[in-house]
Amino acid sequence: MRILHVLDHSLPLHSGYTFRTAAIVREQRALGWETFHLTTPKQGKSTGLVEDADGLSFHRTPAPDEAGLLAQMRFTAARLDELVRALQPDVIHAHSPVLNALPSLWVARRRKLPVVYELRASWEDAAVDHGTTTEGSLRYRLSRALESFALHHADQVTTICEGLRGDIASRGIAADKITVIPNAVDAGAFKFGTEPDAALRTELGLDGKTVIGFAGSFYGYEGLHLLVSALARLVGRFPEIRLLLVGGGVQEEALRRQAVAEGIADRVVFTGRVAHNRVQKYYELIDVLAYPRLPMRLTELVTPLKPLEAMAQGRMFVASDVGGHRELVRDGETGFLCKAGSVDALADTIASVLGNREAWPGMRANARAFVERERTWANSVGRYQDVYQRALATRGREALLAGAR
Repeated sequence: MRILHVLDHSLPLHSGYTFRTAAIVREQRALGWETFHLTTPKQGKSTGLVEDADGLSFHRTPAPDEAGLLAQMRFTAARLDELVRALQPDVIHAHSPVLNALPSLWVARRRKLPVVYELRASWEDAAVDHGTTTEGSLRYRLSRALESFALHHADQVTTICEGLRGDIASRGIAADKITVIPNAVDAGAFKFGTEPDAALRTELGLDGKTVIGFAGSFYGYEGLHLLVSALARLVGRFPEIRLLLVGGGVQEEALRRQAVAEGIADRVVFTGRVAHNRVQKYYELIDVLAYPRLPMRLTELVTPLKPLEAMAQGRMFVASDVGGHRELVRDGETGFLCKAGSVDALADTIASVLGNREAWPGMRANARAFVERERTWANSVGRYQDVYQRALATRGREALLAGAR
């Protein structure tokens, strides 16, 4: 079985998107399938037409810097057609955004190949979050129409969570055409119950401190300004409390200014971006992780990876009750949920967790068991077997996958 994945971007860039992709293809290879990987011009500058990263090879699509979206899709289609002729894949697996799906459909129809389209987040909602459009605008409606077109014309559709499954179904896509391949983690990659790195704790000025923390990208929808405000409200109850913000992003300068304005700049530690293979060291310094995502369409529909990583490590965490978190977190059993958008609710929930440390061992065990039982990549990726079987069947090639098992 030969699968050609079409991707927005990939390793060595680091994002939830690239980590999910790497996990998928590694598990597919463990099943005995051959995988090939093409990125679009969105990858940016590369060292050549093929680039190796973390043991995987990625074919690149060169394009001029000034190429618009339509031109980018044409470059992607040309490069994809070239690879299809050379690699002879059985399935083209396009991953969102729709800028990847449309060239995949063009090439696949010409080459008589099935297309699986994986919607990880809708293009129009991502544009709203990035501030490049507004919900209901002409661009928003056009983006949504293109996304719906791709979903209707793909042979099979996969997505990452039930929230997005519902949105896809609302566009008139048949239920038996949609499969959820949920986000997961490699539980073995996360250590459970490890003692913190004493030298790192001292270096960051956290000796003897109660540490609230966040690790990830500082996007607006993460609601980190609420976390800074919550810290200011917790100082009176927990004089030794500190906030550890691991990562970086567009909101970093605003958060720094806010910490100064709220008089807690000396209690907020910004680490800057940290290499992925060192992030666990920082996790281990944190008493309670916080994920205060704001309520908006994107966060209501899409499940993040971070709570699963926290559960895999047996970390205590608090998350806002947006739909993407509710789908992952069993409140009071594997983590805690609080009212989204509320500083008071966030501060009160963190205080409650800190005041009930005797319950932590049981919750940590529950969280780790949940991940091992329901959210490993091996379990998740195994679902592609039936998806590819159905996609191949639309082209009269169903025996291919059966022979590859």
